[in-house]
Amino acid sequence: MAKIQSIEPNIADLVNGWLKSYKVDYKLEQESLNTEIDQALNDYFSKNGGKGGNRPDAKLILKAKDGKDYPILIEYKGYKDKLVKLDDEGNVANKTSKNQPDFTNINSYAVNGAVHYANAVLHYTSYTDVIAIGVTGHKATDGKIMHQIGVYYVSKNNFGVGQKVAEYTDLSFLKKEHFSSFIEKVKQLSLPQEEIEKLKERREQEITASLVRLNNDIFKSEKGLSENDRVYLVVASIMATLGDVDNNVYPLTKADLKSSDERNNTDGDIMIRKIESFLDAKKLPKDKKDLIVRTLQNTLTTDNINKPEDGESQLKRVFVKIVDDLGIYYKIGLTTDFTGKLFNEMYSWLGFTQDQLNDVVLTPPYVATLLCRLARVNKDSFVWDFATGSAGLLVAAMNEMLIDAKNIIKSPEQLLIKSAEIKANQLLGLEILSNVYMLAVLNMIMMGDGSSNILNKDSLKFDGHYGFDKTDKKFPANAFILNPPYSREGNGMIFVEKALSMMEKGYAAIIIQNSAGSGNAVEYNKNILKHSTLLASIRMPIDLFVGKSSVQTHIYVFRVGESHQNDDVVKFIDFSNDGYTRSARKKSTSNLRDTNNAAGRYKELVDLVRFGKTKLNIFTEKEYYEGHINIENGADWNQTAPIDTKPTVKDFKKTVSDYLAWEVATLLKNQPLEDEHLGK
Repeated sequence: MAKIQSIEPNIADLVNGWLKSYKVDYKLEQESLNTEIDQALNDYFSKNGGKGGNRPDAKLILKAKDGKDYPILIEYKGYKDKLVKLDDEGNVANKTSKNQPDFTNINSYAVNGAVHYANAVLHYTSYTDVIAIGVTGHKATDGKIMHQIGVYYVSKNNFGVGQKVAEYTDLSFLKKEHFSSFIEKVKQLSLPQEEIEKLKERREQEITASLVRLNNDIFKSEKGLSENDRVYLVVASIMATLGDVDNNVYPLTKADLKSSDERNNTDGDIMIRKIESFLDAKKLPKDKKDLIVRTLQNTLTTDNINKPEDGESQLKRVFVKIVDDLGIYYKIGLTTDFTGKLFNEMYSWLGFTQDQLNDVVLTPPYVATLLCRLARVNKDSFVWDFATGSAGLLVAAMNEMLIDAKNIIKSPEQLLIKSAEIKANQLLGLEILSNVYMLAVLNMIMMGDGSSNILNKDSLKFDGHYGFDKTDKKFPANAFILNPPYSREGNGMIFVEKALSMMEKGYAAIIIQNSAGSGNAVEYNKNILKHSTLLASIRMPIDLFVGKSSVQTHIYVFRVGESHQNDDVVKFIDFSNDGYTRSARKKSTSNLRDTNNAAGRYKELVDLVRFGKTKLNIFTEKEYYEGHINIENGADWNQTAPIDTKPTVKDFKKTVSDYLAWEVATLLKNQPLEDEHLGK
């Protein structure tokens, strides 16, 4: 059978003819589009997995009426069945089951190749929205060219996975008179929340693998860098490459770093200037900006890190590694605790004792979301956290608030105003450790920017007011979430007592070492009950922090502003089986697997705490128990459902039935052998 001949040259001739007729300024494979995109395509891994060599068959940039420039990358193929390869979930299949690039698909299918190029642009440039187009076709028996077109929107908002825009028979939507209408259609595309959660989970797995690879590389190859230096270098590199194009602050590129030893023009000096411009664009208060710059400057401007060796400074070398490994993840609309993962990976190299390790382990993102839902966080909440860490809990809270706002507010303009209000005024976090504080600020800046009220202060000396330029105004907290350092007084309950005593109303959810509820925090607990009601006590899985620490934890949920009475019902829930299976395998693509309806269990847990036993479905009454605590005790917060050992009539009947069955079986077994031959 003769091999089918590719008609790619015919497809190229057809589409290039369209582009010419549309009078758009397009560039072919070997031509330059602009320096930024050319460099991105060169720096990104190729369709074969090597370095560079990404050359779309055609490319152009068009401006829409919204004032934005949209790169358009086009890839041609010449076979009937080579338009697009989708995975089982209907997404462009550019990743294998192990989250590695699927070079076979990227190479073989037109849309997959175009989406690959689009991700290069997202990774290395300031463009956040790209149009990826694939065109292929074949010749009919009469020699006529039968073409197929795939048009996909690739953006930070869809995690770079790409979304199909619509069916098209030509590319006339690229004409000047049609392009703005096309972009309006693109803007209407949105991923369902379920799909976002799946993509988040996949991205989180990829981030973890990249962070491990990066940290191994820096740890083994880059001498003379302390753990704090490593953290600050990552923070500085990300800030410098985020940019803020709307305010004329463009991302720092590899080419901008010259490895010069010229006074005031070293790579560190260049990076500091870029960070200052970035922070100015974010309109940070001067004292906050000065604190951040001063902290990073100590690492970035040292002689050793800026000294050129073989034409390259150590700072540039590390910067390139960070941008190459992590750029795609912090450039693409993350709604996850990115720097929390970074923080845990960085700190995994340090020689902490077990107690210290417990104090720096961060809350898993799905547990952070659980705490927010238990604390009833919504668009109108004012949420604070007295041990912010990398701000993972506040990231989760901000996500919940923005989702609630999106679901309720139907005016785009009002939604924009409310979203800005949430980020600027409705979140407050306190972190005393300066290196961790830097991660918290970075995390919230990356999230868009909720860093306004992240304060480098001692929670136990906090006066309850906003920071920086609003110090005369009290923060009206009505939701409190916390994962405290367990080594502090009362296993950390000292923070809970402080925060709840400063709130007039609202709800609180904290995850803490279980001994805090069984004797290690008696006085703090008794004081808390004078102004807050314990609603629920939840026993969490023992392996929740597998690979990091091995403490047994509980979540305690409070209603603030009402003192607890002995007759108040407390919901005691055994959540040891939360539906997840965890492992600590370093080479695994995922150490967290939903093996027993975890999503359903987490939802039911929230419903049980809020509405009671009418919501029992997955759980049984052995795992859910309504009881009471003594307000004068303070050590009776970890109760379990009582086991009834009194036998019932049903138990008696079953025992008798079992005994009689055993008797009959024994008698039959002992029948004389000749009985079996009666009648023969």
